[in-house]
Amino acid sequence: MFLNYIKSFVLNKTVKKRLRNVKGESLNSPIVRVGLIVDESNSLETAALKQEIISNGILENNIKVIVFRDVLKNKEVYLESTFGLKDLNFKGGFKQESINEFISEEFDLLINYYNEEKPFLLLLTNSSKAKFKVGFSNIDKRLNHFLININPENYKGFTSELFRYLKILNKI
Repeated sequence: MFLNYIKSFVLNKTVKKRLRNVKGESLNSPIVRVGLIVDESNSLETAALKQEIISNGILENNIKVIVFRDVLKNKEVYLESTFGLKDLNFKGGFKQESINEFISEEFDLLINYYNEEKPFLLLLTNSSKAKFKVGFSNIDKRLNHFLININPENYKGFTSELFRYLKILNKI
């Protein structure tokens, strides 16, 4: 418990330091590869969100999902790559290989589907090499290129707004 508090404190300092050096990138090519970071701590149905993205024209094998949970159960089997606070060292580096693979992959679009500013998720988003990042409007504005103001439980509304604006911006 106490170690988690210290780890969160150190992580908050690391995130604040890295957010000062955020570079703006732009997407000039159409969206093919999509990364999806989901906070499943509040019991969101990730499979339904992924299916909604597929129904908007993105191929299933071009979507890579990584899920954050506050509490990971040892005996539970997860469908997607799942991580928690224990997968982070005190220097702000990721221990799990699947997280490092996700970060190093160059996505055309990164969807940050979380509405609470948890340092672990902010660090993961900031570390990603995605060309175009989308998230909720109540998250730090320096992380995402495009912000959507909608209730997180309404994943259908989120995806319809996202793809509507991507079509307007000629990204699809």
